[in-house]
Amino acid sequence: MKFEDFWYIVALSKQLRKNQVLSRTILGEWLVVFRDEDGKPVVLRDRCMHRNNRLSWGKVNAGKIQCPYHGWVYDGTGKVVSVPAEGDNFKQLNCRSAKSYQTREEDDYIYVKLSDNNEFNPFPMPYYRQPGWETVRVINRFHNNITNCAENFIDIPHTVTVHPGIFRNPRKQKLTMTVERKNGSVFVEYLQETNNLGWYAKFLNPSGAEIQHTDSFQMPNITSVEYNLGKNRRLFITSQSIPETEDSTLVYTDVTYNYGIWNKIARPFVYWTAQYIISQDVQILNLQQEVIKKYGTNFANTPADTIHIFVESIIDKIAIGEDPRQLANKAVNVNFWV
Repeated sequence: MKFEDFWYIVALSKQLRKNQVLSRTILGEWLVVFRDEDGKPVVLRDRCMHRNNRLSWGKVNAGKIQCPYHGWVYDGTGKVVSVPAEGDNFKQLNCRSAKSYQTREEDDYIYVKLSDNNEFNPFPMPYYRQPGWETVRVINRFHNNITNCAENFIDIPHTVTVHPGIFRNPRKQKLTMTVERKNGSVFVEYLQETNNLGWYAKFLNPSGAEIQHTDSFQMPNITSVEYNLGKNRRLFITSQSIPETEDSTLVYTDVTYNYGIWNKIARPFVYWTAQYIISQDVQILNLQQEVIKKYGTNFANTPADTIHIFVESIIDKIAIGEDPRQLANKAVNVNFWV
């Protein structure tokens, strides 16, 4: 197993209009993204086979992309279909085509997979476009790797120091979590959590009842957080961390919620809050990466970091070409305070 075996977002569907060209980087691979003559997304290696130039600087016409240097034209499969210097004498060249990759378009995202492995599917975004649900979608770039990003998104202890007030406040409240590693995933269930939810606690949980809160990590880059506070008070925060390079991760986050009659009214508040919180995470993870570059990743752990340890064990297996689903299933109960 390798990281190239999984699906990664390259764009929002609405970002890729007809005759538009996008440049992307995933796992260090340069990609050019456009739509073919049928409107289907195409992803090729961002390299012209002629004199090694960037196709992403070229133009798309009728679903075919033209290199900006000598004008070689490629179709949606990466095949060279025109060479201006050959004029009417052009015949299909025997040279290799530009490398093409599998694509899918789901949940208004465009996905790419860099290998030919067909075992996995894109992660289905919870309740996206389903009746009674609204989704706010934000995109942010972190100067850190997917491991540290994923850990941050399902880490409660940092919230009281990085997001005080808006998300949580330090109350020395004892919480219990059950952390389970199973089949290449990590699942977390929290107990004794009530109304330490920041500015919107009175709206989200006015009675202060115990919250149903679960987190999950799906290999190699998906985190999903669910808060269930009763009828018309449900919330999912799902992030897909896209590894551009070793220290650059582009994160697509969906906040999908069901607030009943408040859905439309809540939308700008949900968007602002999500972006504000994530911007704080961007800053703290950028600082973390600066220290990692200088001193390495010699982390110290406490029981509250069990989630991190499980996530790292999965990602580390993929990094050495092994299947993390072969790791032993393990469940741990942990008490911690926030």
